Amino acid sequence: MDTVTSADGTKIAFERAGDGPPVILVGGAFNDRSTVAGLAAALNPEFSGIGYDRRGRGDSGDGDEYAIEREVEDIAALIEHVGGRAHLFGHSSGAILALEAARRGLPIDRLAVYEPPFIVGGREYPGDDLTARLRACAEEDRREDAVMLFLTEGVGVPKEQVEGMKSSPMWGWFTGLAHTLYYDTTLCGPGNRLPGWLETITVPTLAIGGGTTDEWMRLSASAVAEAIPDGRYVVLEGQDHGVLAHPEALKPLLAEFFG
Repeated sequence: MDTVTSADGTKIAFERAGDGPPVILVGGAFNDRSTVAGLAAALNPEFSGIGYDRRGRGDSGDGDEYAIEREVEDIAALIEHVGGRAHLFGHSSGAILALEAARRGLPIDRLAVYEPPFIVGGREYPGDDLTARLRACAEEDRREDAVMLFLTEGVGVPKEQVEGMKSSPMWGWFTGLAHTLYYDTTLCGPGNRLPGWLETITVPTLAIGGGTTDEWMRLSASAVAEAIPDGRYVVLEGQDHGVLAHPEALKPLLAEFFG
């Protein structure tokens, strides 16, 4: 593990696999550098995969007040550390963060995003107050409430299915990162609506949807590709939103695009 210092002084922890052209891997909700480590290793030796703990997670620090700008600055610090330019891959809300970095002009060569969770059809919009409610849970240390709220209203998982998760090993992982969930919904914006600023992105972008994932996530990936002038949409057959557990499925697509 190594660290970089972001613009506000926050230490951001990261790990790097390989010495090829750098690809910074941006995880979404319930993710840290450990969950993208498999993809970083799979991209080696053709590329150098950089997995990092987004602020507030793992070994990274956090600021006094969350802002998307601070997370973009974290990526900027990583890019500077690895040579001044990089490719980006973002998963879920991490895909939205990667899109934010691109639209704010960071030196990104190519951008790949997997199922950024905008809603353009296939499910109802979450309430515009979701981020405020998740933040209240974080401030009051109501971790289980935050996870339940995020999964049911933010992701659309049936409540009974979430209740069944409480007895699984993943529940402790979820609650351990619950204080950062409002960071992810801040990225998604009120109602997870598709933002107009996508059309300002000039970076070549590959938007990926899983062949077995929920329809609304595929619709989002397709809409993102359509909105970006140099965007392209592909379906990764046989994969769903949990694609980070199958890095070997992602590698050929990313290697071709980044190559």
